[in-house]
Amino acid sequence: MTGLERTIIRELQNDLAITAQPYAEIAKRLNISEAELLAQIKKLLGHGVIRKIGAVLQHRRIGICANALCVWQVPEDRVQAVGEMFAALPVVTHCYERVTHAGWPYNLYTMVHAIDREACQRHITTMSNMSGVAAVRIFYSTQELKKISMRYFE
Repeated sequence: MTGLERTIIRELQNDLAITAQPYAEIAKRLNISEAELLAQIKKLLGHGVIRKIGAVLQHRRIGICANALCVWQVPEDRVQAVGEMFAALPVVTHCYERVTHAGWPYNLYTMVHAIDREACQRHITTMSNMSGVAAVRIFYSTQELKKISMRYFE
């Protein structure tokens, strides 16, 4: 990995400026053109060095005060279909399959968000009804202890 690539990754770990051209501002700090920066980012994405560039929402600040980790026991032959169904819902931010273990039969995990626990429960009930999967355990968050992304090349 080149020094420029490392510097780009360091820059992309910071908040983007809320401007019409945030990448132009980064490019200016790096003394390269915006086109060169975008080409480098595209290359890093293509090689899997960067997996995604996305926003981190401070959900409690906008009134989304309840979130629940839901673990579902889905028949193996339906995990893909049910997972795709759940992942398409706007109230679900994470949806992934996990390996089951003795005494822990849950193989599909979702994070559900809503304004309060009652709304969260309504969403989970809807998900259960639409999928036909009734075996679910719900774990509500009680406190947010940390919300930062990994940082590389500091």
